[in-house]
Amino acid sequence: MLDAKTEKRLLSFVKEKPRTVQESAQLLKKNWRTAEAYLQKIAAETGQIAFRTFREGTRGALKIAYWNSIGEVNATGAQELLFKRLEVGRKKEDFSAFDIYQYVDKDKRTAFFEEQEEELLNVKQDLVGSLLSAQQQVLIFSGNLSWANLQQGKKKLSDVFAELAERNIPVKFIADINISSIDNAKRINAINSLSGKDRIEIRHVEQPLRAFVIDDRVVKLKEIKDPHETGKKKTYIFYEVYDAEWIEWIKKVFWHFFASGIPLKKRIEDLKTVKRI
Repeated sequence: MLDAKTEKRLLSFVKEKPRTVQESAQLLKKNWRTAEAYLQKIAAETGQIAFRTFREGTRGALKIAYWNSIGEVNATGAQELLFKRLEVGRKKEDFSAFDIYQYVDKDKRTAFFEEQEEELLNVKQDLVGSLLSAQQQVLIFSGNLSWANLQQGKKKLSDVFAELAERNIPVKFIADINISSIDNAKRINAINSLSGKDRIEIRHVEQPLRAFVIDDRVVKLKEIKDPHETGKKKTYIFYEVYDAEWIEWIKKVFWHFFASGIPLKKRIEDLKTVKRI
């Protein structure tokens, strides 16, 4: 089992310089499978370690763990500009996901839109299927968590999170936890008690992005445009990004916000002090 002392040793070891899984195993005097599991757990729970695999798919594949400095978010000028806008934004209207999408190589992205009178899970996007395919972690940029009870077919998203928790897949949320959204947060957080596993973690952060990051494979983003003057339907735009560098950047943005977010328990305690009159 990964304890606090072992985690600290591994973090210090990797921070010094990038390490192979085998080097980490030798440090801990464990087999490489245990060392890799420990490193993956730290990566999924804290974001302070990331991985690169060289010669992937060959017998000589080499997996490297490296220090993923949350403070060093940006690699390009465009990312720096986008990050500044995300930092000052609070509501979804303050940022367009298209501004990320436009910088991604055209062969590593997709997008489509549809009009709906009310929010529904888009079948083409297959959010449920993508979430259930997660093997490492799911990171979620949210607003008020109102979509948690939406469903695709017979599956609610809340049921999907429960399945992921049962499989020991960490699901991390940043969301605006306030008086009107506190019940949504409690329902999602209750999955921990039902499953007996603390795989769900929610922190209060106000930010404008709406996205799901699934492992290192895909980022699913969404934005909503108000109805046209002549109709009642809203326009929902869905973007998917498969570019490894942009996925890595979006994950760093998430961990930056998550690190300074207010834990759900503390946020609820403080909200309870606001009395009804």
